[in-house]
Amino acid sequence: MGTAALILILSVFNGFEDLLSGLFGYFNPEVKVTAAKGKTFVVDSMTMDKLRHLPGVFVVSETLEEIAFFEYEGSQDFGVLKGVDNYFARVNGIDSTIREGEYRLEEDDRNCVVLGAGMRNKLSVNVENPIAVLRVYMPKEKAGVLDNSFAVRYAYPKGTFAIQQDFDNQYVLTNMDFMRDLLEEPSGTVSALEVRCVPGANPAAVKQAIAGVLGEGFVLRDRYEQNEAFFKVMRLEKWMGFAITTLMLLLMAFNMVGALWMVVLDKQKDISILKSMGADDRMVRWIFLGEGMLLTALGMGIGMAIAVGLYLIQKTYGIVTIPQGFLVESYPISMRAWDFVPVTATVLGIGLLASLAPAARAVRVPAFLREE
Repeated sequence: MGTAALILILSVFNGFEDLLSGLFGYFNPEVKVTAAKGKTFVVDSMTMDKLRHLPGVFVVSETLEEIAFFEYEGSQDFGVLKGVDNYFARVNGIDSTIREGEYRLEEDDRNCVVLGAGMRNKLSVNVENPIAVLRVYMPKEKAGVLDNSFAVRYAYPKGTFAIQQDFDNQYVLTNMDFMRDLLEEPSGTVSALEVRCVPGANPAAVKQAIAGVLGEGFVLRDRYEQNEAFFKVMRLEKWMGFAITTLMLLLMAFNMVGALWMVVLDKQKDISILKSMGADDRMVRWIFLGEGMLLTALGMGIGMAIAVGLYLIQKTYGIVTIPQGFLVESYPISMRAWDFVPVTATVLGIGLLASLAPAARAVRVPAFLREE
């Protein structure tokens, strides 16, 4: 049961990691390029054409974002306004996360926005209202003392996306032309280039190729590096859970110590006979160590079979559910072959430790027949 618990705990953490990684993938690209210094940089059309034709590159999107103040029908709040081009949805598939309305960033001559679910709730936005507008206030960098220090523009809410709380509570998406006009930035100004790789391509190789085109002065991050702190915390929690379960397994190992100790007491005559026939202490020790490891291997095999069976049931039927309001209805679970290596090493190590004391006791049994 301890072996099954170790495998299932690792699998549940793997499931949550895969789930949240997939959610991050709806907003964070496989490779993101930002300026090493400053918020923005300018990229020309020739450079963009080179990047889009690099081996391993599927789509490259230009994005420009800045903190803004929003007002809608008397509700006000701060958030991040992100201008994106037509390739953005192809980079991350964000259009498949729309919960209300539609993914539309411009319509005829009107600028439109798509809000995160959290921003929609904070501003009480009704995407079905075609008349109400969202006022966007952006600070001017070069405003004089007597000038209005905010640039004000209007946009129409068209949809709501729901990905992950960190994104939903702060992001508002709009088209790139509207964003550059609001910031009074020239064409080609971006805060990041977001890249989707060809399926099967190595992101590290794509990063190297992009760096060769852009040169120095840029920071390239893959999906893990963009959320490095989150993934480190997830892995720390995963192995802390593994350590706590290992302590439980150590306590369970005392059952095997007791069982082997009783075998030694029951087999004292047999041990004496073996010693009288010439068996040395090393042979006696290995007999009981081997018995302990045999019991350990048998229990580990049964535990692994139980874990795999429960994994298949949960994966197929979702018997362990999650309360309503979460993104999924049942606990996500993902079994990885590599996780069996530390589990095997841990269980065998505990089994060996549990066998040492009974084996040492068996060695101390005297050879009565030899003395007679």
